[in-house]
Amino acid sequence: MDPLDPDLNITLRQIVSIMGQSPDLIVRKMTLANDWQIALLYINGLADLPMIQSAILDSLVNGKFAYTPSLHGSPLSFLKEKVLTVGDISPIDRLHAIFPYLLSGDAIVLLDGFADGLRIGVTGREERNVSEPQSQPSIRGPMDAFTETLLTNISLIRRRVKDPQLWLEVHEIGKVTKTSVALMYQSTIANEQMVQEVRRRLKEIDIDGILESGYIEEFIQEKTITPFPTVYNSERPDTIAAGILEGRVAILIDGTPFVLLVPALFIHFMQTSEDYYQRADISTLIRIVRYLAFFIVLLAPSLYIAITTYHQEMLPTNLLLNLAAQREGVPFPAFIEALMMEIVYEILREAGIRMPRTVGQAVSIVGTLVIGQSAVDAGVISAVMVIIVSITAISSYVIPANAMSISVRMLRFLLMGLAASFGLFGILTGIILLTLHLNSLHSFGVPYMSPIAPFSLSDQKDTLFRISWPRMIRRPSLLKQKDSIRMKRHKGTS
Repeated sequence: MDPLDPDLNITLRQIVSIMGQSPDLIVRKMTLANDWQIALLYINGLADLPMIQSAILDSLVNGKFAYTPSLHGSPLSFLKEKVLTVGDISPIDRLHAIFPYLLSGDAIVLLDGFADGLRIGVTGREERNVSEPQSQPSIRGPMDAFTETLLTNISLIRRRVKDPQLWLEVHEIGKVTKTSVALMYQSTIANEQMVQEVRRRLKEIDIDGILESGYIEEFIQEKTITPFPTVYNSERPDTIAAGILEGRVAILIDGTPFVLLVPALFIHFMQTSEDYYQRADISTLIRIVRYLAFFIVLLAPSLYIAITTYHQEMLPTNLLLNLAAQREGVPFPAFIEALMMEIVYEILREAGIRMPRTVGQAVSIVGTLVIGQSAVDAGVISAVMVIIVSITAISSYVIPANAMSISVRMLRFLLMGLAASFGLFGILTGIILLTLHLNSLHSFGVPYMSPIAPFSLSDQKDTLFRISWPRMIRRPSLLKQKDSIRMKRHKGTS
């Protein structure tokens, strides 16, 4: 342990030495009216300077106070209770306990002759304002998104769930960065064993720094090797609040606008918060379109390769003659043709993301129109291949979760290879293996494909189809919540 030295000068020299004489460490030494030698420390740029001036310096220097030991106790207690006008004040008595507070924007007050001090909350760093979601836009629903500030993100959730049983735990992870990581869950709903498992996995993380929620995601996800995401992330407060009300656990990380939600099942990555703001029939139709797009992204290129290479008899005669005429001058087999186009599409997609926004759209337009048409005119690829790749690319944007979209795009290359080697039998083998793999996955003890496998009839009300809100009386049963009832039963509901 490293207690503070009663000699103020020795303590200040230790702090300045540990900080490497950093110029943004401000040390303000003062002598108060009753000859107290006092020092105020803060980091320039992190602390709120107007608040330091008005609530600390003015109170200490200009305040008129009479200290009596028999009435007021220790001088630090007197300063805390009678002089300083800040609400967030706590004692501190260890040297290395000072630095996390300093580097978080707080101020430290030390008094000569005493082996303790005061931590004063005056954080005032610049913060990004709450804005619209960038990665998960919505036509109908709330238009606010998380920011990089943990306290702001917590408040966005509490604004929606005004219940004292919405519990919050804050952990410090990262030996160097000391990043604040918060757990939020509804104590009257969430399964206690699940909460304990999340807490255990967080405590086992041993790393020097956490800079984004992706670090946490890789540490706490299931250890099974899989391309599918088993931890959900979102920048929408309404999505996280809805997950908490279902009995799931939210993990908020200071410094990132993406909040994690566990457990995460396959169906969660095919749903959006907007599904619950539209009418039930509209939401059901949109979900069916998403699953159709999922299978198009996964199977369209491989089916084209298998049919044109091994199973031409499945095509109508006129279509087969048209395809043969288009491919007459193409020098590559269907698999190489599809592989080249899919790789070019991935390159264009990545370029469009990394390029500045002012030219990113232009790159996409040039890539899709100019390069595609030029390749067809040059006889490098067939026109139908451009159609297949374009439909696949557009369908990949229909999948709501980017993590799931990337997983499906990866798997389509594997199915393309199986189709080129074994035709439809290879595709069927790949689908069987993929189905077995999906059914072997779990997310924090919950089967990944539930409620489809294992099948739960009661949970089909909000899987592929969504029934109306008055009929969704119970929460998803496989999460094993403490309280599975969402609302009172209405007349005419089941």
